[in-house]
Amino acid sequence: MNLKFLQKKTKTNLLIGMFFVLITVVFQPYNVSAQDAAAAAADPALPQSVANVIWLCLCAFLVFFMQAGFAMVESGMTRAKNSVNIMMKNLLDFCFGSLLFWAVGYAIMYSSGDSNYFGFDSAFSFLSSANAPTDAAAYGTSAAWLFQVVFAATAATIVSGAMAERTKLISYIIYSCIISAIIYPISGHWIWGGGWLGDMNMRDFAGSTVVHSVGGWAALAGAMMVGPRLGKYNKDGSVNEIKPHNMPLAALGVFILWFGWYGFNPGSTLTAISGVSHIAVTTTLAAAAGAIGALITSWIKFKKPDLSMTLNGTLAGLVAITAPCASVSTGSAVIIGLIGGILVFFSCLFFERTLRIDDPVGAVSVHGVCGAWGTLAVGLFGQRAIDIQYWGDDTAIKDGLFFGGGFEQLGIQAIGVFSVMIYVFVAMLIIFFIIKKTIGLRVTDAEQIEGLDLGEHGNVAYGGFVIQDTTPTE
Repeated sequence: MNLKFLQKKTKTNLLIGMFFVLITVVFQPYNVSAQDAAAAAADPALPQSVANVIWLCLCAFLVFFMQAGFAMVESGMTRAKNSVNIMMKNLLDFCFGSLLFWAVGYAIMYSSGDSNYFGFDSAFSFLSSANAPTDAAAYGTSAAWLFQVVFAATAATIVSGAMAERTKLISYIIYSCIISAIIYPISGHWIWGGGWLGDMNMRDFAGSTVVHSVGGWAALAGAMMVGPRLGKYNKDGSVNEIKPHNMPLAALGVFILWFGWYGFNPGSTLTAISGVSHIAVTTTLAAAAGAIGALITSWIKFKKPDLSMTLNGTLAGLVAITAPCASVSTGSAVIIGLIGGILVFFSCLFFERTLRIDDPVGAVSVHGVCGAWGTLAVGLFGQRAIDIQYWGDDTAIKDGLFFGGGFEQLGIQAIGVFSVMIYVFVAMLIIFFIIKKTIGLRVTDAEQIEGLDLGEHGNVAYGGFVIQDTTPTE
């Protein structure tokens, strides 16, 4: 009996000992002395400079994903027989644009602030100052370039939708190279690179004008120069509807663009700061209000809610809030987005039915017109108390007209809007005219009827499906 008792007692003691060992191991990480805790607190886990680089890179990844959104919207809102061509253009926009912005564009856009209108900084050409980075400063330059190149690609790809279904691929590639290397960087320098509009304290926080209006006015010039799609207009001027082939694809593209905009607007702080939360909120509210504005307007005018207009209303709200996202209250963001959604509806009908400019996806209205509206909205709804959180005391905006600031900031914004519009529109008209007179801008009527997928690429997007010809006839 004594032996069995001793054996049981030994097993019990062993179990108790194992239990305490387990407790000690499990809770060991939390058994930190006060001295160790103080040392950990004194050593920050993530330096601000590293956080800034990570933030810029993450936002650049989000904006890059917008290329997929644009490709889906443009493809879905046009005909199936041109889908390969549209996907190819959206891919090549980024590929050619990246190389040219690396070689030339970035050096123009961020040349010395002493160059008010045009400059070229050889330190940024081919990214030489960060070509083989070995320190924090060079890594910061790499992050800045990555964030800016996806913006340049966004401006370039806007034109693809406006000129869809009738433009030669080689002509489009030439245009894309020119806008990425020269046109976009020059106006970008005026506002963001220390140029004359920036010196006037024009506020375009994330690019309603720098990115979207540049793309929109270039799209207007391209659509005018290439002419309407075959069968779009009758001899008497009446309009034929050319139906999109895949609205679910277009809707998915808009959701992706909305998601990418959380890199576009909050990322434009360029630093990892708490203020990004306010920008994300104004972006969200303006997009929602834009969709509702277009929905209600289309429902009243068409007697039915129109999906394509509602999708464009969403994008209109996003484009409109891009300039004032860090300068306005949440209530103002709702108003700006709502007006953008209503504005894009009437603008699309005006260009299509009054001016007879064929823009299959409404790119001119969404990006050009609503980009101008959003930039002007800074001068109407801007509040210095909000804006100064992101700028210095000497660079923050004046209060907008509706907040007691008078017309000063609105006048500055108007000068910026119209200067960029005239510069881009005239420059792109000249460029498209030269392309048209040399290698040609428009495919043949036969290629339009057959579809650019076969005519330009010898390929189809939906192999095995019977694609019905939907080209209108008089």
